[in-house]
Amino acid sequence: MNSKKVSELLGVSTDTLRYYERIGVIPPVKRDHNGYRVYQTNDLNWIFLAKSLRSAGLSIESLIEFATLARKGGAVRQAQKDILHEQLTILNEKLKEMQDTQALLKYKIDTFDEHLAKFDAGEMTADNAEKLWQKPYLKDNHKGE
Repeated sequence: MNSKKVSELLGVSTDTLRYYERIGVIPPVKRDHNGYRVYQTNDLNWIFLAKSLRSAGLSIESLIEFATLARKGGAVRQAQKDILHEQLTILNEKLKEMQDTQALLKYKIDTFDEHLAKFDAGEMTADNAEKLWQKPYLKDNHKGE
């Protein structure tokens, strides 16, 4: 598969494909007799993985380290797995933060009119407003710090 088709298939610009290969985010891509890149399934997997991990926040440096370790093979495979595990942990933390923020936004939307009415009626003031940092919007109602 050529660069243009890979770009269209995976939603990555051809410039990004060349950049990822040049800096070592993906292994070198085989070339045909005219010097054009010919992407194979494994190359597409590398590109998809790199794109996904970048979208999740993994640094270019970590991707380069991961790809470099892959080329070494053997005993360094555990180090590769450790990079993936670390990224999964970070991603899970981000997901939890996003889910909490989603719950907060939903709560604020659901209670918006009620809270405004309480403020307008004098039932709620700046001094006795709810304490959002205690996370009253979470179903299990665990308290934040």
